[in-house]
Amino acid sequence: MHLPEAYRGFVISGSNFEPAYLHSYNNGTLSTKAEEALKMLERCAVCPRRCEVNRLKDEVGFCKTGRFAIVSSYFAHFGEEDCLRGWRGSGTIFFCQCNLKCAFCQNYDISHFSSGRVVTAKQLANMMLELQEQGCHNINFVTPSHVVPQILEALLIAVEGGLRLPLVYNTGGYDSIETLQLLEGVIDIYMPDFKFWTSQRAKRYLRCEDYPEIARAAFKEMHRQVGDLRFDENGIALKGLLVRHLVMPGCIDETRQIMRFLAEEISRDTFVNIMAQYYPAGSVNNRSYPEINRRITKQEYEEAVEAAREAGLYRFDERWRSIISLRWL
Repeated sequence: MHLPEAYRGFVISGSNFEPAYLHSYNNGTLSTKAEEALKMLERCAVCPRRCEVNRLKDEVGFCKTGRFAIVSSYFAHFGEEDCLRGWRGSGTIFFCQCNLKCAFCQNYDISHFSSGRVVTAKQLANMMLELQEQGCHNINFVTPSHVVPQILEALLIAVEGGLRLPLVYNTGGYDSIETLQLLEGVIDIYMPDFKFWTSQRAKRYLRCEDYPEIARAAFKEMHRQVGDLRFDENGIALKGLLVRHLVMPGCIDETRQIMRFLAEEISRDTFVNIMAQYYPAGSVNNRSYPEINRRITKQEYEEAVEAAREAGLYRFDERWRSIISLRWL
């Protein structure tokens, strides 16, 4: 099979690949990790907001999520990166109440509100197994930063039920180092979105002034655990770091800094999806956020890609580039 340039040299045997959590389950550390994570809920410090409410008693903090996770939907997703969706889809599980509150969020009803159902560990495990039965290439946890204990608790049940798919941690990048360390030997693919470099823009658009420094530390920890993104012989991602960056109107200076950081402090071999699909959503409007109340231009996107290349990066998800080029014809 002919693989894109970004994949070559990073292929490992799919037939010999075993998801990280299976080894952790077999040596007993997965159970220990789940226990430690659940203890974090008592005075919640699961994410960097450290609300310190007792979620074990269903008290809620910033994320409005108590003892159990809230799931909006789960399905075989064909809109993800080619290396995740393949030909059978990525098995996405969308959690409600993200620990970020991006003003422009394109999943605003999911991330800002509890527009879903509370699920027990058994129910969450069954979702994973159902997605595996459907033939999905992986299990893709979307906005999981605030529900890591619930995921680990459910994973124990799912493994006993026969789960064998790679796990994708699909996050906005606002993740606690302590929580990420519990995920070492559990998560196969980290897929964070690096949103903003400066605290000023992070405060304005994410309601999170310390986002940049937290994200930088989190990206380093994720890469330490799993390394650069690798694939099987058919181009399906199996393990590693896949970075997303949504190009924002008037924010190319942010993009330049982020790409330089990825190349110089993470790895020149970092696989990056430079996304062009921004549109005004959520609470963006002329009165509140006039500066981002538009789509990006073709020139802005081309400058973003060029900034990545100038930084030394070369492994890109090409699909969005072809889609967006058609839009601008």
